[in-house]
Amino acid sequence: MELLYQKYVKLTLLLSMGRKHIKEAFQHFYSVHPYLSLEKAVAYFSIFGGVEERISCDFFETTQEMVESHCVRDFSLVERWVSPSYLLEPPYRSLLVAVARGDGKYHSVLRKAKLSEGLGRTLVEELVALDVLYVESSRETPLRKHPKHKLPKEQRKYKIQDKLRFKQPFLRFWFGFVVGHEKALSQGEGEAFLETFVQHSERLRSLVYEQLSDALLCDYYAKKDPIEASGSFWNIHSEFDILAVTQSQKVILGECKYKVRSISKRELSKLKEKAKASGINVDVYALFSKSGFSKELQSMQSDSLLLFDLNDLEALL
Repeated sequence: MELLYQKYVKLTLLLSMGRKHIKEAFQHFYSVHPYLSLEKAVAYFSIFGGVEERISCDFFETTQEMVESHCVRDFSLVERWVSPSYLLEPPYRSLLVAVARGDGKYHSVLRKAKLSEGLGRTLVEELVALDVLYVESSRETPLRKHPKHKLPKEQRKYKIQDKLRFKQPFLRFWFGFVVGHEKALSQGEGEAFLETFVQHSERLRSLVYEQLSDALLCDYYAKKDPIEASGSFWNIHSEFDILAVTQSQKVILGECKYKVRSISKRELSKLKEKAKASGINVDVYALFSKSGFSKELQSMQSDSLLLFDLNDLEALL
């Protein structure tokens, strides 16, 4: 199988807009609320990133209590933070909900939002211009190597898709969790909304942790072998949290786990199997864990296996 990274490392590669933005946004959030622990800062940023100057963070308040105080008790006020306000109306609303609740792949978003290709493209261009969304470009190599190349039947309908991402974590939270509960929340009834939030809020923190980990990795390599391209990577075979290519064309594959348990050697083995199935020749594996690593994995740390925990995010501040 041709190595999928060989073609895109030859392109003119730019630093990911999403990575640069998320680092600066997190730094600003923390500068406004410097008394927070890193864990709480990540949790609160994943919900209210972009509107940090409008919120009050109680150090002793749980994430659920904070969300309840802002989105249930002060719903009418917080709803006005969604700007421009017409984003809450169709067809913007349906598109943004599809981005917030799915994997962000372009054609998947349009399908879920029930939008035509033409209207969808127009809306996306407008939302990118408004700094509501940004596009994370696919780095996948086309399956067809030449026009007459015949693909297996199961691959013929496959489309390479870019991903749509929210610029502000707050808007991702709003369209992913709040939209659909407006009537109840406007009446002070937040039970169903809070239940949904408790069940699924981990995905908010997980994506933010991936993006911050990507920024951390780039800072780590900045002086030794600067990273020219990074971000999540997806292809027909699998998806990866981070795939980075350095100036010397070293390939780094990263996995991020925002869990209460430590990462074991088994997670590394699974990542290596995924890389092999996707035809990616990896030089360095980088693991990022909120809760640290098993002793066995720590003993394996080397130039080809990097381990970062939540406390390492301090380097970004």
